Amino acid sequence: MTETDAADEPVLSATALRQRLDADESLRVLDVRNRDEVEAWSIPADDLVTVPYMKFVAAGATDAVADLAAENGLDDGTELVVVCAEGRASAEVADSLREAGVDAVNLDDGMEGWARVYESTVVGESPRIVQYERPSSGCLAYLVVDGDEAAVVDPLRTFADRYVADAEAEGATLRYAIDTHVHADHVSGLRALAERGVEPILPSGARERGVADPERFGFLDSGDAVGVGTVALEAVATPGHTSEMTTYRVGQTFLTGDGVFADRVPRPDLEAGDEGAAEHARDLHRTLTERLGTLPDLVRIAPGHYDPTTADDHERAEEETPGHLSTLGQVRTLPVFGMDADEFVEYVTDRMGDRPANYERIVAVNLGQEHVDDEEAFELELGPNNCAAG
Repeated sequence: MTETDAADEPVLSATALRQRLDADESLRVLDVRNRDEVEAWSIPADDLVTVPYMKFVAAGATDAVADLAAENGLDDGTELVVVCAEGRASAEVADSLREAGVDAVNLDDGMEGWARVYESTVVGESPRIVQYERPSSGCLAYLVVDGDEAAVVDPLRTFADRYVADAEAEGATLRYAIDTHVHADHVSGLRALAERGVEPILPSGARERGVADPERFGFLDSGDAVGVGTVALEAVATPGHTSEMTTYRVGQTFLTGDGVFADRVPRPDLEAGDEGAAEHARDLHRTLTERLGTLPDLVRIAPGHYDPTTADDHERAEEETPGHLSTLGQVRTLPVFGMDADEFVEYVTDRMGDRPANYERIVAVNLGQEHVDDEEAFELELGPNNCAAG
């Protein structure tokens, strides 16, 4: 739904844009950031056009915005949503396009608004499991509810209040906030939730990673469990992405964090760098082929990320699993499962690509070695997660 801002200019909220994209409505996204910014991180629209803001500034100076729109196919009657980083430059462009006769609206708050979209889907009952999805980065988190108790796995600091409120809406108290590992792509919500009376829990290996305030946390070894109502969340070591990477088993659902993805392979270099990536890749190969090798195909894999630029994982699994879940049988169709350790190490280390933006500072914040306020925490994690290889 198109709204108006304080200046009575037409705007579209990020939530409304997400709903319209999901509904496959006919609209075009015009991103006026620089091309390298768009290529690094953009809204996953089927019809995405890039024309830098400065081209519109130049066209406006010569009264040639209509010509620029025609050159880029923006005047064919398709509704246009104009996007920039924060919604200011795009507001100017949308206004100039409307004056030129183009049906254009501004995306309210730009990519920052897009980063605040957070959706939830029920993906399990008995216990009730809610999957949270951040479309801007592909981050996934999980709320597990049984009776009057709840736990959240891999919470984001930006949405700490959301988890507490959602647990209350389920008639439960949020008892635990649990991370699968020390995250490098987003600021963890554990400390923020601890301030709200929730017990924060980390894998025991996080102490060796350098947690600055270990007295604040509970720590779980592989095989340990926490109780939520009548069910247990059991810690299962799945190293590779990081040394302390831990999956939490809830019945036949495995909350794998960044240890196992649906269609891609976790990257092994964010803890030990390029020099340690091969050793971590060997651990990852053992996790995929040995530690998970004896489990049945119907085990449900609930990952910590999906690729927001494609819905392949969802489309492939949706007939059998809701949300961004897969079965272990589906994951095992990935070519890497047919590779020996040496082939796997070469494959993964050759495909690591760009690391997450600000990953070293984010790791430091999540270890408690650096402190940032809520606004800076949000700014640090803007952009793609880049936690997978390939």
